[in-house]
Amino acid sequence: MTEPGQLTDSQRLAVALRRVRGVQVSEAALLAHDMRPAHLDGASSDRGRLDLPAPPEAAAAAETGAPEEKGAPVWPIQYRLDVDGFIRALESALTGEVAGYAMRLNEHGRRIRTAEWNWAKEPQDTAEGWTPDVRMHVASLSKQVTAIAMTKLLDNHGIPYDAKIIDYLPEYWSKGPNVDQITFANLMTHTSGLDYGVSSSASDFAFMKGQIAAGTTHLGQYWYQNMNFGLCRILLATIGGFIPVDFSLPPLFGLNAFDDIVWDVITLGAYEAYVANHVFGPSGVSGPTLNHQPADALAYNFPVTGTGWNSGDLTTMAGGAGWHMTVDQMLAVMSAFRRAGTILSPLQAQTMLDAGFGIDWTVSTPLGSYYAKNGFWHDGANQTEQAVLFYLPHDMEFVLLVNSPVGAPAQFLYTVVADAYTSNIVSANWVHA
Repeated sequence: MTEPGQLTDSQRLAVALRRVRGVQVSEAALLAHDMRPAHLDGASSDRGRLDLPAPPEAAAAAETGAPEEKGAPVWPIQYRLDVDGFIRALESALTGEVAGYAMRLNEHGRRIRTAEWNWAKEPQDTAEGWTPDVRMHVASLSKQVTAIAMTKLLDNHGIPYDAKIIDYLPEYWSKGPNVDQITFANLMTHTSGLDYGVSSSASDFAFMKGQIAAGTTHLGQYWYQNMNFGLCRILLATIGGFIPVDFSLPPLFGLNAFDDIVWDVITLGAYEAYVANHVFGPSGVSGPTLNHQPADALAYNFPVTGTGWNSGDLTTMAGGAGWHMTVDQMLAVMSAFRRAGTILSPLQAQTMLDAGFGIDWTVSTPLGSYYAKNGFWHDGANQTEQAVLFYLPHDMEFVLLVNSPVGAPAQFLYTVVADAYTSNIVSANWVHA
């Protein structure tokens, strides 16, 4: 029984939540929140550049001029992309070697080529064919969405990319060695050194809190971890004014970790709200979620055996993974980000790409540099959902979703696309016979 003048746990919570802005949350939702759902056990993601230690060289190496003739001027050789050859090469590499796929190539934000094949959900799983309108968990392509959101927020608040993150972390977290030196740029380029040397896909709140307490002795060294972008969703919430850094609660409802639960729920809600309002909205995109919907593609092994895998609600992975999107939705975000000026200015966007924020590879070709991000998520039975995005020269963007490994033994999806692209860079006066 509550003594006169003494607040109940529910009342104390309600008072504390008055400091939260832009996120609606109920006591019931907090008490029901699972900070690390069991279906994440056994699931793992890609490792960025660690999956491919050295980026492939462009198949068509850049040339600076025609063979020199004495006394004659040397003119630069002009190149172009054989678009049809590029798409044919991908169709040849993927058709019959995956459960299914959807791809689209845009130029100046407009569709110029589309290809899809086979099943997003196999006949034993209700038989849904692939189209560019089918959603799938795009795995680590989510990091590009987060990088765009984080870059916009920092620019809007006048915070340099090389500013330290420590003042924006929850005040009640313990901070280990060198955490006071980690920058926003370190997080978005996987050079924070956190959990260095451990191949982990974890990015739940408790894990991130523990790694900040452990600190880093490898600051500045590349080591791909989902948690780098998971921390960005915490920082988006504090910088964006959703929750103050000094927000804290005593133990409530008999839960010693109730602070963690509240922070987890609020920062997840803040991340979703910020991305919806400042990334998806300005791109004309609605519908992406962090959980699996009934019509979304399922993941399969290859060769396909049995029913597909629903990777489930990935909300607690927000920042580094989790977004379920279509090919067209991802391309719309890329186009708005790169050139429309509705999210960032084109100059800010190019600066972000050149800095490598949320990108795995920057590769020089005779046409110019491309920027690529790979995504990969699978379970212990090798049922796989994977995706790639490319910001290509000449104002082109490309996205590919695949719901299985590529072949057996499996090929690395990024390499398949990179090789198809560079092998179809041809002389501008080349005509296909």
